[in-house]
Amino acid sequence: MSILTVKNINHGFGDRAIFEDVSFRLLKGEHIGLIGANGEGKSTFMNIITGKLMPDEGKVEWSNRVRVGYMDQHAELEKGKTIREVLRGAFQYLFDLEAEMLSMYDKMAEATPEEIDKMMNEIGTIQDMLDHNGFYMIDAKVEETAGGLGLRDVGLDKDVTELSGGQRTKVLLAKLLLETPDILLLDEPTNYLDEVHIEWLRGYLQRYENAFILISHDIPFLNSVINIIYHVENRALTRYVGDYDNFRRVHEANKKQLEAAYERQQAEIAKLEDFVARNKARVATTGMAKARQKKLDKMEIIELAAEKPKPEFNFKQARTSGKLIFETRDLVIGYDAPLSKPLNLKLERGQKIAMVGANGLGKTTLLNSLLGKIKPISGEVELGDYQEIGYFEQEIKEANYNSCIDEVWQEFTGFTQYQVRAALAKCGLTTKHIESKVCVLSGGEQAKVRLCKLINRETNILILDEPTNHLDVEAKDELKRALKEYKGTILLVCHEPEFYRDVVTDIWNCEDWTTKIV
Repeated sequence: MSILTVKNINHGFGDRAIFEDVSFRLLKGEHIGLIGANGEGKSTFMNIITGKLMPDEGKVEWSNRVRVGYMDQHAELEKGKTIREVLRGAFQYLFDLEAEMLSMYDKMAEATPEEIDKMMNEIGTIQDMLDHNGFYMIDAKVEETAGGLGLRDVGLDKDVTELSGGQRTKVLLAKLLLETPDILLLDEPTNYLDEVHIEWLRGYLQRYENAFILISHDIPFLNSVINIIYHVENRALTRYVGDYDNFRRVHEANKKQLEAAYERQQAEIAKLEDFVARNKARVATTGMAKARQKKLDKMEIIELAAEKPKPEFNFKQARTSGKLIFETRDLVIGYDAPLSKPLNLKLERGQKIAMVGANGLGKTTLLNSLLGKIKPISGEVELGDYQEIGYFEQEIKEANYNSCIDEVWQEFTGFTQYQVRAALAKCGLTTKHIESKVCVLSGGEQAKVRLCKLINRETNILILDEPTNHLDVEAKDELKRALKEYKGTILLVCHEPEFYRDVVTDIWNCEDWTTKIV
């Protein structure tokens, strides 16, 4: 049974077409991975099917009474509400039914026997609904899901407005999962989770009986939970049965077949055109020339998709730094309250460190303390000599209305426009992306613009806070290669072992330093 049907949609932004004549069907219980390179339209598709965007043409049809759950990372969390209260809000419809049932009990004192009979029937129906939907297990469900995503460690009675960005996202995800909608729409949920909580989500989705559509560039995670792939490429959406590895095999085989058919057709076209050119003017052969021209006119021309620019990240090397990068002495980080025990850490030239651990433990706070962007609560940091630092921030919160060209040009004023365009193209951005405003790009494209600025600056130390968030598979692989070849020092925050394991020399687990219970 089809839960969602998308018929012949067309959509674009300005003169840039995103979808052309796209159709899609979601069946009950399907676990779909929606994949494609950065900027191909995955999040746009999610926005179209949830009604946030109207397609230029075509229809989106949902089955009747289907409950759709979509994690909106911009949703407001009400000040004064605790994590527990927000999570219990997932069951508001059951609390409303209970209130209705209790109200009927109150009315029975003044009701006639006929009215009491009617009320008792309604109460029986409501009671069945409460029992069937696990109303009396709500607190246990809240505790289990909160524990799985690490929110119990934060404290379920904490005001939601006091949470970090990652913790806030976990609250929204937990509430969504507790609602158990008929279809779950998840846009890169692992970006904001650490390893242990990614594992919990993996198990949850593997057991999830209803349908879901998942956007993720974390291929091992994607492979373990989906059974259908929809690939977004060149304004089309193509369905593949099986996991990502099977998609890759079939996609490559199809691509080779199409290229072979294209070569055969081009050879035939050249042969026909040559015959027409040589014979159309001769009376004896003009009939044959016309017949071949007709064949040419009727031919359905095979078109190969334009090759997407492949990203190429090569970090520019500054002069060698001093042997000591930094050393902390009893450093306590935090804002109003300490986030760490006194830290005595040392980083030396050439080390490549991955910082891991749950969200909200202070990884970003430590980076900002080392960079001097925020003052520590106590202790000190000694920095070495000759440091040229390149810093990749986790998220840029303000909307950026610069064009991509201006965004890079204002930092590299000595570049010509040609050099700026070439630098952005090397990061895998097309001409249309390069000429767009930064704020209209996808998360992955914006990350590529920021990486463009980073790789064109001479550095000997890289401080990278979750650089793989939003990057597509190809860009992630290229970034990994570049970091392995980088001769300088790296301090990397990352939640993907598959990415950092081959890059780093050491791993620092922030859970060993935190003041919080984990």
